[in-house]
Amino acid sequence: MRMNELINKEVLDGNVCVVGKVSEIIFDEDTFEITDIVVKKSGLSEQFRDSENVIPLDLVKVIGDKVLLKSDDDI
Repeated sequence: MRMNELINKEVLDGNVCVVGKVSEIIFDEDTFEITDIVVKKSGLSEQFRDSENVIPLDLVKVIGDKVLLKSDDDI
């Protein structure tokens, strides 16, 4: 998967509820490995407060058509 294909993918929590979309990718400059993803939260109430979370890649269960987190406590 190319990095630009990860941007704007929907992110689902462990209960398969949409929590937002990938807005940015953070990677290690030495190894070029992805370390974190930045998730922009979705929903009307999230527009009025800080609406981005940095999620470490080890909390991601699978990346496919969508990004699935390991549990609903991750975000």
